[in-house]
Amino acid sequence: MNNKIFYAIALALTSQVQAQDTTLPTVEVKADTLIDATSSNLSTDNLNKGTPADGGEWLLQIPGVSGVKMGGHGIDPVIRGQKHNQLNILLDGAYIHGGCPNRMDPPTSYASSEIYDDVTVLKGVQTLIYGAGGSGGTVLFDRKAPSFEEDEKVKGKYGAGYRSNGKAWDAFVDVATGNNKQYARGTISTKQAEEYDDGNGDEVHSGYKDRSGNITVGTRTAAGTHLSLDVKAVRGEDILYAGARMDSPQADEDSIKLKIETAKLGAFEQVRFEGYQSDVFHIMDNFTYRTNMMWMRVPSDSVTSGGRIMGDMSFKNGTLTIGVDTQKSDRDATRYASMTPTFPTMTQSFLWPAAVIEQTGLIAEYAGESSKGNRYTAGLRYDRVDASASKANLTPMAMGAVSANQLYNNYYGLTAQDKDENNLSALYRMEHDMDKQSFVFWGVSRTVRTADATERYIAANAMMMDPTTIWVGNPDINPEEHHQLDVGYSTKGKKSSISVSAYIDDVSDYILRDTARGQDGILLSNGATIYRNVDVRLLGVDLESSYQWNQKWQSHFTLAYVRANNETDGRPVAQIPPLEGTASLEYIKSNWMLGGELRAVAEQTRVDDDPATGSGLDAGQTPGFTVVNLYGSYKISKQGELKFGIDNVFDKLYAEHLNKPNAFDPAVIQVNEPGQSVWARLNMNF
Repeated sequence: MNNKIFYAIALALTSQVQAQDTTLPTVEVKADTLIDATSSNLSTDNLNKGTPADGGEWLLQIPGVSGVKMGGHGIDPVIRGQKHNQLNILLDGAYIHGGCPNRMDPPTSYASSEIYDDVTVLKGVQTLIYGAGGSGGTVLFDRKAPSFEEDEKVKGKYGAGYRSNGKAWDAFVDVATGNNKQYARGTISTKQAEEYDDGNGDEVHSGYKDRSGNITVGTRTAAGTHLSLDVKAVRGEDILYAGARMDSPQADEDSIKLKIETAKLGAFEQVRFEGYQSDVFHIMDNFTYRTNMMWMRVPSDSVTSGGRIMGDMSFKNGTLTIGVDTQKSDRDATRYASMTPTFPTMTQSFLWPAAVIEQTGLIAEYAGESSKGNRYTAGLRYDRVDASASKANLTPMAMGAVSANQLYNNYYGLTAQDKDENNLSALYRMEHDMDKQSFVFWGVSRTVRTADATERYIAANAMMMDPTTIWVGNPDINPEEHHQLDVGYSTKGKKSSISVSAYIDDVSDYILRDTARGQDGILLSNGATIYRNVDVRLLGVDLESSYQWNQKWQSHFTLAYVRANNETDGRPVAQIPPLEGTASLEYIKSNWMLGGELRAVAEQTRVDDDPATGSGLDAGQTPGFTVVNLYGSYKISKQGELKFGIDNVFDKLYAEHLNKPNAFDPAVIQVNEPGQSVWARLNMNF
């Protein structure tokens, strides 16, 4: 559907009836609260570590969320062993696709914790309304409209923090003015860090600078319509990556969002419209912050536009939500090279040859109660996908270079023709209350994920005549089809609460990043990076529990495990996090809170680390480790709070199993985590 149609409908809605706020609430986990291992919410007020570098690091504080690390910035989240667009990640209702083909800047890198109020993670498939795919889960960064007391005209907060390892500091100001009819809210933040030291005291190439700003204006009309306009800008500089052969001198994002919410409108109890556009400009090179004989740079543009219209119809025992959403991703990246240490101007590869992917979805989802204590959700979703690459025929200037279409033909025997897909997803989920303190649930789903621009169209020619540095997408790759079963149980007592969920996901046509070895459908056997469809099975378990020892002492426990197997080739899937658990103990008295957390990660022996027989995306088997963190807070007054802590108390040398596969170099690099770091943060409200 054309985006202009969305905005035309939006303008029509502004003259209609009433609105209501649907922002997600902040949830504080307590021992006597019924927790859910499949859903987590984290607000900026309950951070127990120093200020995160970006949204990816913020998500690591949620149980069951892992991250692919390449430096101190740009951590790429992984949930239930799934990543990239296997996750639906929305920044205040908008999709953003990063500008780096090697994902230096995943969507979460443009989600500063100072700009957003909270983040919610829905693990697995719990709803179909947030977009196609989302087989691993949904991540919702939320920014709320301000509310005012009767005589209140201005309100806000400000704060600053410092972390010793890497000399990282940050500061922000968040101010809102107006009333409950008209308002404006503005937030600015700045943060930067130098290289940090690992547990051995060795410096890790990892610094960054980041500035973010956001302005929201809104109005609630006399008829009740709530309209808001949101403008955001992010400026990243000097972002260093130990896990790659390039760094990013510049990573900028500009976005605009329009939201309209009405209450009663004909047969609908509520209608919601959201329209957005985000523009990302990213540069990576290998000469600004390091020394190389051959200089390379990659400027890239990524424009994401789209929107959704959803309406709720009430029935006696539930609500039917129907709607349509659209998303267009337009991405272009060119690699320039120079054989001598001079500014590169010669085109070497069209990495994204003007790749455009458009999706339009139709959704119907009913949430209701079949009988007392029995709730269910049933949903159906149809998606139309159109993909094209208009520069696929262009040949770069470099000697021996070939066009994207020539690369596709060399490895798959085809060229980039316009491609369309018709994908159908479905969900049924049931919850049953066993009593007032416990419930069980089960859910079955089918979700379809289309290939992203890199999997479909990446076209990186060989560097220095080395075929293992070739990286070529598959324009005819099939979409993934996920068939999942999810079951769980939650209960609470006077002092304790526990929730556990288990799942199995059979994936047909899993999009596997692999090496060319003459497999079925692959014409060459030279170790280049290619994509092919295989069948994969994932299974795992998530657990959360809390216990109130007495009025002052409480604990929280988590466990997450996932196993993924390539059923076609009979080997493990690469880049799957190992078994992980945490245990915390907190002491709360009056204005004080002191706590400690033990994080234990098992060894990972199920790897795919040999490019001669598999993908080689794992660096190898990794040992287990334990890390201890201490944290605390003190409420200075009703308006102020001081938070403090020590991360990695015993200065442990360790690296996470997940690493960023280096697309432009056959080497796979694991990045050591920071050693001991003392941090403090002061937040004030006014």
